[in-house]
Parts: sequence; C-alpha cells; structure tokens
Amino acid sequence: MLSFKEMRLKAGFSQSKLAKLLGVDRTSVSKWDLGLSTPKLKTLLKLTKIFQCSFDELLNSFNYKIK
Repeated sequence: MLSFKEMRLKAGFSQSKLAKLLGVDRTSVSKWDLGLSTPKLKTLLKLTKIFQCSFDELLNSFNYKIK
C-alpha cells in the first residue's frame, strides 16, 4: 500500500503542481503528505481521477480502515 506522498510522486506531481490543479494551497498538500490532515470529499474524488486509483486505494493512502 502506497502513502499519499508516494502516490503523488508516482503520478509525477510536485506539491505545488498538484495544489494548483486542485485549487488548494501547497501547504494543504504538504499536510496530506505528512498525514496531518485529509482532503475534503470533493477533492478526494478529483484525486482518484488524477492518480487513476480507486477510492479505497486513496483512502488507504491516508491509513483509513476500509471494511
């Protein structure tokens, strides 16, 4: 299982580039990388398309437990 940061890097995005694409601050992406916060649902849905992953995979990157 990849972390959010690993998924971001694998997709070829810097924090700044991903932040601009999503319309959020770079500091938000930094906090996601560090596990200090998680994106809003609308942003999570955008990220599944950007990273070409399932919603479960993305949630797992934040250490959420999927039942």
